[in-house]
Parts: sequence; structure tokens; C-alpha cells
Amino acid sequence: QVQLVESGGGLVQPGGSLRLSCTASGSIFSISTMNWYRQAPGKQRELVAGITAIERTNYADSILGRFTISRDNAKKTAYLQMNSLLPEDTAVYYCNARICTGPSYCKTDYWGQGTQVTVSS
Repeated sequence: QVQLVESGGGLVQPGGSLRLSCTASGSIFSISTMNWYRQAPGKQRELVAGITAIERTNYADSILGRFTISRDNAKKTAYLQMNSLLPEDTAVYYCNARICTGPSYCKTDYWGQGTQVTVSS
């Protein structure tokens, strides 16, 4: 049983900051890539940031320079530090990960329940 749980969302004013956390639990052998996605009402879910097992990162152009993804392998946790938040950052943010439950059994379709981020004055 593998689960991803997000936390850290909330209401913040434009220009403010939030840090999201995603913690994996269950029968985990290793965690490969961890990603943050977001979905706003009426829009498609989009990849915000990703980080590999060797901490190679990629970011969406819309948040480049404002958000930072990181991970703590000992804690099985990924973070998304969000600074200089804009109203257009308002969305439900989802954690996604490729997780191996054995030496040769890995899946990419693990998702958290989502956490709401609202940027408004």
C-alpha cells in the first residue's frame, strides 16, 4: 500500500509564499521521479515542476524563477517552495511520483489527493 499525501496549501496574498510538502508512505523500495502538478478550474492539469532521483529538475515556464522543487530521500518527501505568488497560481496542487515497490517493479501512476492553493487579496 503506497500513498502520497500533500500538505501546506492555503490562502495567501499576492507576493506571498507557501511551501507544499508531499510525503510517501507504504511498502516502498525506492522513489524515482517526484513531480508537482496543478489544475485550475476549467483548465487542464499541468506539470509545474519535477525532480529526479539524482535531483535533476525541470520547471514550467510560468513559474520559473519563483518556485523551487526539492526532495528529502530520508523523509520520502518532496517540497515545492512557492515565492512571489500570483493570482494565476491559484489551483489544486497534486503530488505525483514514480515509485518502486521492489527491485524491478516500478510504477508512475501514484498521486496525492491534492491541496488547494488560493492567491487573493
